[in-house]
Amino acid sequence: MRTQVGIVGAGPAGLLLSHLLARQGIDAVVLETRSRDYVEQRVRAGVLEHPTVELLREVGLADRLDREGLPHEGISLRFDGGDHRIDFADLTGRGIVVYGQQEVVKDLIAARLDAGGDILFEVSDVAVAGLDDDPLITFTDADGRAQELHCAVIAGCDGFHGITRGAFAPEMFERDYPFAWLGILAKAAPTHHELVYASHANGFALYSMRSPEVTRLYLQVPPDTDASTWSDGQVWDELGTRLAADGFHLNEGPVLEKSVTAMRSVVAEPMRHGRLFLAGDAAHIVPPTGAKGMNLAIADVRVLAEALTGYLRNGDESGIDAYSDTCLRRVWRAEHFSWWMTSMLHTFDTEDAFTRRLQLSQLRYTVSSRAAATSLAENYVGLPHGAL
Repeated sequence: MRTQVGIVGAGPAGLLLSHLLARQGIDAVVLETRSRDYVEQRVRAGVLEHPTVELLREVGLADRLDREGLPHEGISLRFDGGDHRIDFADLTGRGIVVYGQQEVVKDLIAARLDAGGDILFEVSDVAVAGLDDDPLITFTDADGRAQELHCAVIAGCDGFHGITRGAFAPEMFERDYPFAWLGILAKAAPTHHELVYASHANGFALYSMRSPEVTRLYLQVPPDTDASTWSDGQVWDELGTRLAADGFHLNEGPVLEKSVTAMRSVVAEPMRHGRLFLAGDAAHIVPPTGAKGMNLAIADVRVLAEALTGYLRNGDESGIDAYSDTCLRRVWRAEHFSWWMTSMLHTFDTEDAFTRRLQLSQLRYTVSSRAAATSLAENYVGLPHGAL
């Protein structure tokens, strides 16, 4: 088998890269170890930045997003029993859209298959070689046959636990946080029209939603928490305590999913080795507090698609040579914003009264200063493509 770009991983990064390249007449094959059904059903992020939404519209992938997505023009910061709205529309003229990552993936898969794109699901034994001059991906297909895919370049979009990052030795920058998120997906209609970030003495809580019928909620818990040790009733009681505010009512309903998400920051530098290019979670992880994970992946492949188009169509290597540095400027901005949000809103094991008062001071300043609120807003809705 031969193609111009071999893409490992059929998440948002790999699928969107395939779509962007196809629009420029560049062939790509996407390899995915999971089944199509699994990939389309796994629940992940749900906040789309303004630049992400604009890109999906620009490339013809936003029909269902525009019909079913939930536009938000702000968020609430809740602390000291009070609710304080950060008005994105007023501060930046932009907003976000809540639309599940799995829905983006469904739209991308449908678009690629309708256009005759190559997505090979349920492959195994994936390995890469020849990264300096003759890129090759070997794998076993869904029928058990050994295959070789010869490429001009390889895009590693296979996530933090994928094989592509291990194909070379980038420098790793990491930080683990001393807590995790216990998340539930509940069949309960939202009672608040925007996301609520709550800082409470018991720990952080997040109120969000996926649709007019489904809410997504999180509690800060110890990192070794087993989700099964929390009954549904305990989760709802603790959410009610941490999210409490005058006039706020928490709708309860059947819990459809319960899981624990580790909190960590990871960056691999560089994001390129020879003709292998990392994108998305294969290159970086952010704590979910800043809602940056999927948006960073999409920003990566936007840059990568432009770079590969110049290289494969015109022999111009300037884009691929600059790829890692270009992406890392946005990555580190997102890492800082996510760390800042996380540090301001969560309780820490070593926290004392002094630290707590510093957090409250930062929260009060953020909601009372237009300059501070604007900084939060412009980072949250997403800096424009090329801004950094």
